[in-house]
Amino acid sequence: MAAASLHYLQGYPPETLAHVQQMLLQQQVGRWLLNKYPQAHGLRTDGALYAHVQTLKQEFLKGSEPLSKVAYDSKLQVMKNALGTHTAVSRVQGSRLKAKREIRIAALFRDAPHEFLRMIVVHELAHLRERAHDKAFYQLCTYMEPDYHQIEFELRVYLTHLEGRGERLWAEALSP
Repeated sequence: MAAASLHYLQGYPPETLAHVQQMLLQQQVGRWLLNKYPQAHGLRTDGALYAHVQTLKQEFLKGSEPLSKVAYDSKLQVMKNALGTHTAVSRVQGSRLKAKREIRIAALFRDAPHEFLRMIVVHELAHLRERAHDKAFYQLCTYMEPDYHQIEFELRVYLTHLEGRGERLWAEALSP
């Protein structure tokens, strides 16, 4: 396995980075993640993903603007720091301006543990209320997913594993 940079983990304490680097060198990351998250979520279609997102939105953000589309997007480049996107597409309809909200999740996460997908969805849903990545934004994320920060860290470790040419861990579990 090629040496991975730790740019997904910038901002974490040096001892944490050293521990992750050691796990990467010993090729233990995959085993560690599979022990913690043994199976993928199973939400394979855009329709299933949309229903899942709507359920979370209804539970935590009832009064927020409706979502017109939720989909996996094979064009999102995870290695360019886009796990998912939240966009508002504005269109003129007569004399009114209509905004349709969309959430797109990188297709890589079609084959991922439920916790990783939920963390990304929670992050994108939080943008319905909070635009900036500030204290209020992360408070909303942890309200919707109490383990948000731990899951985000583990997802970043997985991305570091992939960047270092590690194998995709959950893709085989769901392949026909």
